[in-house]
Amino acid sequence: MKQYTFDFSEVKQAYDRIKPYLKDTPLEPSFYLGGTDRKYFFKLESFQPVKSFKVRGALNKMLTLSEEEKQKGVCTISSGNHGSSVSYAASLLGIEKAEIIVPETAPKSKVERIECFGGHVLQMGTNYDEAHALGMKYIEESGMTYIDAYYDDPKIYGGQGTIAIEILNQNPDIDTIVIPVGGGGLSTGIAVAAKAIKPGIRIVGVQTEACPAMIKSYEDGVCYEEYPIDETICDAVVGGVGALSYALLKDYCDDLIEIREESAARAVSFMAKQEKYIVEPSSALTVAAVMDHAERIGGTNIALVLSGGNIDGELLTELMTKY
Repeated sequence: MKQYTFDFSEVKQAYDRIKPYLKDTPLEPSFYLGGTDRKYFFKLESFQPVKSFKVRGALNKMLTLSEEEKQKGVCTISSGNHGSSVSYAASLLGIEKAEIIVPETAPKSKVERIECFGGHVLQMGTNYDEAHALGMKYIEESGMTYIDAYYDDPKIYGGQGTIAIEILNQNPDIDTIVIPVGGGGLSTGIAVAAKAIKPGIRIVGVQTEACPAMIKSYEDGVCYEEYPIDETICDAVVGGVGALSYALLKDYCDDLIEIREESAARAVSFMAKQEKYIVEPSSALTVAAVMDHAERIGGTNIALVLSGGNIDGELLTELMTKY
């Protein structure tokens, strides 16, 4: 079995590498969650140029490519956010050929955003796992460089982990970080970095009930690289688990919580109506976790990672009307 390694040095290098290209995202207090004894702060990755945290890992990886690799072009497989991040990073770095493979079910808003940044969209498969299987074959035949979304590339994990450095620079009193979990790149990157900076910090991961792949992987002792998906509004956190994350996250994450789809929907509406932030359902899982499991999460100064804001306008209207 392959031995997977990843440590804080990757995150520190990534932080220095991407800093000239990306501004720190805000860490803003909640006006409506918590009280005098417990305060919540939103880490607004929805404020990234591509409205998603995934630009961090994509840019970090692409900054390490050789000139030959850049000339051959880059390709990735994405439910949307990683694809727009690769497309945006390619435009920043002058990489002319950037192809993004998405499932046929990818939200229209995410496809449009990929194309807006100059990426060429190829639709394959009815879900992420099908798109991944078809896409990897295509990439192997094309000779382009694959920009991993979450599986096992330390450069991707390192870029995502830079969020932890920012959070603890912005507010050293943060004692708990709540993070959406899909394939695990975001949660593992943040967890490893945060524990290195502040060993006593509490890390809580949250998954949708429609695809609790990481939770089930640990329960069953199997790395589910593919996982069946129920109908979901949390499209950015579905699919299988990354091998690197599976190997490491259990040693850094203090709790993993499964969140109801309805709770995520209510959280999206709450954030728009009350807090005045537009976030996608996968991102709102952290807010939903507070609404349903505040005592289980615990903490005094809690950072909620809002991982993205790429929600389809019709879905946002529907959720705000219903909740």
